[in-house]
Amino acid sequence: MEHLTKTYKGGKKAVDDFNLSVAKGEFVCFIGTSGSGKTTTMRMINRMLKQTSGTIKLHDKDISQMDPVELRRKIGYVIQNIGLMPHMTIGQNITLVPKLLKWPQGKMTERAKKMIKLVELPESFLDRYPSELSGGQQQRIGVVRALAADQDLILMDEPFGALDPITRESLQDLVKDLQERLGKTIIFVTHDMDEALKLATKIVVMDDGKIMQVASPDEILRHPANQFVEELIGHDRLVQARPSITTVGQIMLKNVASTTPNKLLRDALREMHDRRVDSLLVTDDEKTLKGRIDIGDIDYNYQTATSVGDVMHQDIFRVSSSALIRDTVERILKRGLKNVPVVDEHNRLVGIVTRASIVDMVYDALWGTDDSRDDTDDQPTDQEKTTQPAATRGGDAK
Repeated sequence: MEHLTKTYKGGKKAVDDFNLSVAKGEFVCFIGTSGSGKTTTMRMINRMLKQTSGTIKLHDKDISQMDPVELRRKIGYVIQNIGLMPHMTIGQNITLVPKLLKWPQGKMTERAKKMIKLVELPESFLDRYPSELSGGQQQRIGVVRALAADQDLILMDEPFGALDPITRESLQDLVKDLQERLGKTIIFVTHDMDEALKLATKIVVMDDGKIMQVASPDEILRHPANQFVEELIGHDRLVQARPSITTVGQIMLKNVASTTPNKLLRDALREMHDRRVDSLLVTDDEKTLKGRIDIGDIDYNYQTATSVGDVMHQDIFRVSSSALIRDTVERILKRGLKNVPVVDEHNRLVGIVTRASIVDMVYDALWGTDDSRDDTDDQPTDQEKTTQPAATRGGDAK
């Protein structure tokens, strides 16, 4: 986008000399207060609005020279109210654009199956109608519909603004995961700084139609360009208190109590007893995270089940080692979780973040590092710090 301007009747400039280059595979968030021009800018990209001046090029081609219908079929689009067709099945909704592109029926059917698998919904949902799904499930379909025709560029206009916090967080994780795995370029409009910090590789802060700052989330937090950006960020961002630590990998604990799905329940119970924990993370032989099992699962199923894989919980929260710390803090504090497993880019278990490690981080940020604390492998495991009965922890119980 070069010298992009949008002026309405009366001379009001909604977008004023906007300049931005977006590389393939980037996740760019436009953020600003209401009326800052972020949605107007997005809508000019797929020619839902026509710019007053300036140029927009997609793969070095001026979009003003393209047929607008053909252009929009090359660009995925997700909006807040989803826009699923109520008279179409979920499968028909997912393959709406591929059908317009005249894909063969067999190819569309296989694409629909692949897309619904990506969002971890059963294949039987393809024959249902939108009204038969929850709001969060409909939003998941809206996301994969934008990916179904394999467009390189996806526009998302405050897609999760109307959802409850838990559903919103789940969908944020989904979008970020799909974007990274599929290598898509996403331009995402939001008014929520937490959302932008969590999702973006590049944040564009806008005010009154102008760009205030373009930078990575880490750079925005460390070096806000002006007072407007500072106020938009807010002074309570934990990462500002300790700028030397920004990712989960820097504070995670590595001594994790775990087991494998094929282990007998009695072996898992013995492991819990020996490690003085009340839960174990479950991985395969390659250390890929598969789930979690706790003492309640073993107690309830001991007479009827045999192996860990029979009773483990597969749907568990996890966080990437490269994720910002403040996102993990919110996961733990919002949900009351004692710990959150940490995985690498291949979903292999590499550590765990606990309430205890967060306390350490906040303590160090406010009062400085306690040099007497020993962080060797002789320390208790992550689960021990959070699940060991208070009566056995001595002074730690305070």
